[in-house]
Parts: sequence; C-alpha cells; structure tokens
Amino acid sequence: MLVGATTVSSVGCSVFDRIKDGPHDTKASYHDDFAMRIEYPEVQQCATAPSEAAKQATEPLALEDPSKIPSLELTLEQAIQLAVQQSPVLRSIGGTVVSNPQGTTTTFDPALAHANPLTGTEAALSAFDAQFSQQLFWSNADQPQNILAGSVNAQFTPRALQEDYATYIAELSKQTAQGASFALRHNINYNDSNRPNRAFRSDFVGFLEAEYRQPLLQGSGTTFNRIAGPNSGIGQYNGVLIARVNEDVALADFEAAVISLVADVEQAYWDLSVGYRVLEANVKGRDAALQTFQYQQVRLEAGAGRSDEEAQAQSQYYQFRAQVEAALGGPDGLYTREQRLRYLIGLPASDGRLLKPTTTPTDVRVVFDWESALGQALTRRVEVRRQRFNLKRREMELTAARLNRRPRLDFLGQYRFRGLGDHLIGGSDKEQFDNLYGSITDGNYQEWQAGVEMQLPVGLRAASAAVAHANLNLRRERAVLAETELRVSHDLSDSARQIMLTHQLLETNYNRYLADQRQVDVLRRRYRDGTDNINFLLQAQRQVVTSEAEFYTSLTNYNLAIRDFHRQKGSLLAYNQVQLSEGQWAPGAYQDAYETGRHLTPRRNPSDVHMPSPLTSGPFDPSAPQMQTFMNAPATDAMLESSPQPTAEPTPAPTEN
Repeated sequence: MLVGATTVSSVGCSVFDRIKDGPHDTKASYHDDFAMRIEYPEVQQCATAPSEAAKQATEPLALEDPSKIPSLELTLEQAIQLAVQQSPVLRSIGGTVVSNPQGTTTTFDPALAHANPLTGTEAALSAFDAQFSQQLFWSNADQPQNILAGSVNAQFTPRALQEDYATYIAELSKQTAQGASFALRHNINYNDSNRPNRAFRSDFVGFLEAEYRQPLLQGSGTTFNRIAGPNSGIGQYNGVLIARVNEDVALADFEAAVISLVADVEQAYWDLSVGYRVLEANVKGRDAALQTFQYQQVRLEAGAGRSDEEAQAQSQYYQFRAQVEAALGGPDGLYTREQRLRYLIGLPASDGRLLKPTTTPTDVRVVFDWESALGQALTRRVEVRRQRFNLKRREMELTAARLNRRPRLDFLGQYRFRGLGDHLIGGSDKEQFDNLYGSITDGNYQEWQAGVEMQLPVGLRAASAAVAHANLNLRRERAVLAETELRVSHDLSDSARQIMLTHQLLETNYNRYLADQRQVDVLRRRYRDGTDNINFLLQAQRQVVTSEAEFYTSLTNYNLAIRDFHRQKGSLLAYNQVQLSEGQWAPGAYQDAYETGRHLTPRRNPSDVHMPSPLTSGPFDPSAPQMQTFMNAPATDAMLESSPQPTAEPTPAPTEN
C-alpha cells in the first residue's frame, strides 16, 4: 500500500502539477466536506417495553446496603416467564445484540424463513402459480422506395412506403407439479400500409393458440418438481420440500435459542441466589472479625494484649470488609448478578428495587434412569433433530440429482385458430374477412403441431458432477449426524457425572461448614480464656466463611447440574414448563381456511391413491414432560418428586476443657 501511494505521488508531482487548472477545475472535493460526513439516521421507532426499560434506568447500585433497599421477590418460574414474554429478541448473558445484531435470534426468524422471497415455501409454491403477461407496442415506418421513374409499376407503387404497426400479445400459462406446462396465447398484429395489391388498406391479423409441453425424461415427475422446482438448473434445488426443510431448520434454530435463553435465566437466577448467600457469609465474617478486633483493642488498652495480635485482628477485619464490598459491587458481586438477571427478564438496569430469589434450591439426591435418558437425548435434542433435517435435505437433493441425469426430451403440442379482418370487432358479417374475431371464431383456418424436442449434453458431465456432489453431501451429513449423536451421549454422560459429583460435594461442604462452625466456637472460647493464640481463631474465622460460601456455591452447582442434565437430555423446556406455539393468524387467514376446507372431501379409498413419501414422521412437542426417577420416589411417578435425604453427621472433634 505504501509503495502504490508513493508511486502515485511521484507521478503526480512530475506530470499533473505541470497542467494548469481549467475553468471548471476545483480543488475542493464533494467527498471532503459532505459525502463522508457522519450523520444520524432518522427512523421510525415504536415505544416498546425494552425501549421504555432502557430509558427508565436509574443510577446503578454499587456499595449500598441491600437490607435498606426495597426488594422485589421473584420465583424462578416468574423469571423464565418474563424472559420469554418481554421481548421478541431472545437475549443472552453475553449481550451480543450490540456487537453482532445480525446474529441475534428473534421470534421473527421462523416467519422470515417462511416469507423469504427466494428460499421460502411460498416462494417455491409461486413457481406453480398461473402467469399472465401482456405486450402492446406501436410503431411507424416511412421508407423511400428504390423505383425507376417511368417504369410500368411506378404509377402503381408509391415512392415512399408508409406503414403504421401495432402488436398485442397476451399469454396465460400454468406449471403443474408433474413438470407439464400449459399456455394459452392470443396475438393480434395491426398494419395500416400504402402497399399496392391489398384488399384493405388496414387489416388485423391474429391467432388464438393453445400449447401443451410435457417433459418425458429430465424435469418430469412430481418427485423431482417438489424437490428441485420446475425448470430448475443442474445442481439447483429450490422446490417446495427443500423450502419446507429450510423452515424446519429455522424452527430448530429458534428452539435452540429459546433453550439457551431459559438456561441463561436459570444460571443468572441461581447465581443471584448464591450471591446473597456469599454476601451474607462475608458479612458474618466481617462482623466476627470486628468483634475480635474490638476485643483485642480493649485487651491492649488494659495492658493484657499484644500490639501484633491487635494488628492481625485489624488486618483481618479490613480483609473481610474488602470481601463484603467486592461481594456487593464487584465484577461478580451481588449487584452485577442482579443486573444480569434484570437484563434477561427485560427490566431496567436499576429502578430502586432489588430482585430477591424466593425459589428454594433442590438439595435432594436426584437419580435418572440412564437408558431412558440416553434414548430421550438421541431423540429430543434439538441439535440432533436439526441435523436430521439437514440429512433429509441431502437425501432429497441426491434423488433430484439422479432424476436430472437424463437427456431433455419434451413432448410439444400446439393448436391454433387464425383469422384476418378489416376491423377488429364488428362490421358487416356478410363480407369475408370483415372483422378479426369473426374470422377466428368461424374456425375456417386451423393449424396444429405435435412433436418432440430433445437436448442431450454428450456425456452428461454437469449432471453427473451434480450427482457426485449430492452424494458427497449426503455422506458428510450422515457422518456429522453420527458424530452429533456420539457427542450428545458424551455430554449427557458428563452431565450425569456432574449431578453425582455436585451432590456429594454438597454433603461434604455442608459437613465441613458445620465442623468449621464448631471449630470457631471452641477456638473463640480458648482465646477468651487465654489458653490459645489469636492466629488459630483468625484462621478459623476465615475458614468458616470460605466453607459457608463453598457450601452455597455447591448447592447452586447442584441445581445447575440438574439443569444441564435436562438440557443435554432435551427436556429443559418441559422441565421449566415453557411451551412453543405458533402465533395467531391474520383474521383473513381463518376465513380463507374455512372457504378452502368446504371444498375438500376425504378419499373414499386412501389405499388406491398414490401418495409421495412423507417428509416428517409427524408433529413433535419439545415441551412434553418425560419420565423422571428420583431416589425414594416410586418408579412409576412421571413428575418430579423430592424427598429429604439424611445428612451424614460428622464425627465430633475432641474438645479441651
């Protein structure tokens, strides 16, 4: 880039600077002061709940005392309902809508796939719509004639040929699902001429023509036309079935985005819940450290304490105070977690209230039937279903490519009624050729044509390449499907392992927390009695705060592990009672469906009618509840049931009196 700029600059200095500016040359450029100017666009924006929430945000919270802020109690079910109902945009924790708006999933995406004018179902069906076209042109000719003066025909031939022309063409055509095409054409040519030897100075010549074209090899059959579409080129597949699969893939992408949103909401909800617990643990540690520090100050003033112990107690107090401040307004603090949940459910960033989770986390041991869960994962996972649709599309493309590897052989039939008239309509019926339409309807001049047209690219190289390409795409999608199922099984296995691990850690951390509490009580009594050093008490106070925070963190991790298992199993929407349904139709659509349904009658003998193979096996509800088994719950229970589990009591630590 530098070399090119240097070259242009050197040439300009040596050549162009020697040329003086012309009267219309200006040194100012349009792009310098106007075209590249940054401007703000004027758009029409409606007042929506997200836009109003963005404008209603108050000053954010940082280090305020949560106990003095009004709380807004919120259950997990309410949080998920708000998240899926507040906005057509499916939010995520990362907030990529600002950096990547085109990659953001919305509720409009399935409808956009359906209404796509290039790849949508309606666009594919439009290829079979009747087409009507018209053309009407006028023209004039005034041409001098090369005629020798004094010749025999000079007196009968005008020296200048003067003619007025008019042409009208109308055509109505229709494409069928079998590949055949019908056309009805009407042509009228008007000519007003001074040519000699004409019965009428002006006349109308026209015909009415019907045409039928039926492909016999390439492009024939319902299967090919439903997959590739009529008159499609080699390797082009834009039929109705392909468009239907594209819509199903768009629906699968939308379902995956909803699952991700529900998972993010549950993640943020439990993170906020544990944020309160971590803050509470640090506050208790800060208050205990303050009491120890104040007690040590009193001892030091009385002459019974040591200054180094007083400094150690003061340092630990400020350490816990810093932890409390970080637990409030830090990058992973309470207010940050609360604002994260606020964004997902569509509330303002801050409104003077503090969200408070009220759903009690599950602490019972949950046991899933592995065989049932694995079968559900390989069936219900949206990623598997999406890949199966991709595989179905490749199968249809291979079928169409094989059907297209044939020469083009069409049967063509035409029938035509011709006519000639001095007038277009009307006149005297007694004279021959008095009007055009009378001549056509008399049926005295009829023509027909029938035959076949063949086009054969020698070797069918392009069509054979399309078959090979479709075959390779099919093999690829099969390999990806198999790998997807393998990955799903591994992910499900890992999530099942995490359930067992996190529940065991929950029990372990709970017992550790109880032990640390007893240790603090013993060491505090020893320290007050003067039989033990302050270092052991300070260390025990830090340990009890850490163990309490880890206990509540492990409790949250256990609930998130259950969520992850449902997500890997494909039942997260059912687990959170989220249902996907189509929006309401336009009022006119119901009337159209009613009018169309009146003319539909069931088949008397459905077995006698040839039907193409179905695209899918029927409707699928990702929100349908599935069988789940829990410890101490009957194996036949289909709903989640919890029962309290006994907690192992730790061995009492020896105490000293």
